[in-house]
Amino acid sequence: MATEQNSQVKSADRVLDLFELLLRANRGVSHSNIADRLGIPKSSLTPLLRNMVTRGYVMIGPDGRSYQMGPQLLNLVRVGRVASDIAKEATSFLLQATRDVGETSAFNQLRDDEQEVVATVTGRHRLTTFMKIGEVAPLYATSGGKAMLAHMPQDYRDAYFKRVKLRAATEATLVTQASLEKQLCEIRETGIAYSFEEWTPGIVGVGMAVLGPDDFPIGSVNFAIPASRFNDELGQDAARALKRCVSDMRRLFDDIGSGFSKRSD
Repeated sequence: MATEQNSQVKSADRVLDLFELLLRANRGVSHSNIADRLGIPKSSLTPLLRNMVTRGYVMIGPDGRSYQMGPQLLNLVRVGRVASDIAKEATSFLLQATRDVGETSAFNQLRDDEQEVVATVTGRHRLTTFMKIGEVAPLYATSGGKAMLAHMPQDYRDAYFKRVKLRAATEATLVTQASLEKQLCEIRETGIAYSFEEWTPGIVGVGMAVLGPDDFPIGSVNFAIPASRFNDELGQDAARALKRCVSDMRRLFDDIGSGFSKRSD
């Protein structure tokens, strides 16, 4: 067991050492040079480089023999920065969304296999819903969670359904993968997700995913509306407000990405 753990740590160190070497190099580094400088046997380095090239973390230089840093690592850094910055700025977007519709809104992000409320604005009605920062809920039972789940890659969803047991929070909760997959397909087509009292009795959720630069959902925006007030007209107003909100957030992504690209050049 100890030998296996040591081997895993050694492999991780090799990947990190490779990244550090290529990031510091002004030009591409040859296979032999990498092996010598990092002390990696060439027989072990070849499959490591092949895997890194396939996944976009390393690319072959113009000469066809050297290796240099690929775009994928910088893309991950960019996406991480966008996710962090949008969470800090979310309240200003939610204020406008709640002004448009009058209902409580929230911005949610992934936390393991759940969604977590990271920003919220309370609606103006006497009968309203309160959401708390730090509150978590399952993806499969909430509008914001289903919006994110719908836009995740198929292999992620497959792994999610293997890990997560679908439990009924209310009588309306969908507890079969088939019924959820059908709904997720509809969400991908329309962009809008609904939760009709599936997590909290008496509350209808309307949500939309916020996609990052790589089209992976970095969060979602949703309204929580008392079921006694919800109707088709309010649902359509909520959907329009969500689309405006997400569009405004995407413009912030573009500004962040532009500034990041300039610093990276």
